[in-house]
Amino acid sequence: MARKKIKDLPDFIKDENSGAVINTNSNAIRARRAQMNLANQQAEKILVLEEELAELKKAIKKLSK
Repeated sequence: MARKKIKDLPDFIKDENSGAVINTNSNAIRARRAQMNLANQQAEKILVLEEELAELKKAIKKLSK
């Protein structure tokens, strides 16, 4: 597998056979994955809160009748 460094991007190499660009900075990869996990967790929390809010609205409407 022939690989070549990419000019001006020291953390990346290019696989000459497939044309794939590969990030060789494992710390940056781990940080990005952690960032993506945090964003997913926050999105899930928002969905749960939206569901709970909808339930509360239903309960309030039921009580006001």
